[in-house]
Amino acid sequence: MRTLVLGGIRSGKSQWAEADVTRTAGDGVPVRYLATGPAADSDPSWAQRVGTHQARRPAHWHTVETSDLPGALASESDTATLVDDIGGWLTATMDRVGAWTGASVAAEVDALVRAVDAFTAPLVLVSPEVGLTVVPATEAGRRFADELGTVNQRLAAVCDRVLLVVAGQPLTVKEPS
Repeated sequence: MRTLVLGGIRSGKSQWAEADVTRTAGDGVPVRYLATGPAADSDPSWAQRVGTHQARRPAHWHTVETSDLPGALASESDTATLVDDIGGWLTATMDRVGAWTGASVAAEVDALVRAVDAFTAPLVLVSPEVGLTVVPATEAGRRFADELGTVNQRLAAVCDRVLLVVAGQPLTVKEPS
């Protein structure tokens, strides 16, 4: 089962995804947590957010910090995995390829979609839903929102289930067929 969990900031999407991967994989089953954002940061607010996420993870989960999601997914496609989050991966990818000034991330997105589609164990992907607010005021903000919207659509197409979490409540967007 591949599940895409969308939601806004502080919507409860990460907590819902953590509970879902435990339900799907089985209680006590090892889970690989792929963290795409930096753990250490000079911003105290960011460090607190990361710390909150880390404190919720069971001891039997294994955390891997990576920006190479396609490689990480391919390396252990038979291990229950939670990815938090696709927005962090996209930011790192846009930095790496120079997409903020017009370079394409299409090849990287293609690789991610292929890796998700080929994944055989329970997989839960967390991603921000950016299309529910005003159009960003900056070119970089618009570029990110546009790219993330495309990534979310492509991932939703290969996932079995898609949910939107609002105020901690999951709304089903796509059910397994």
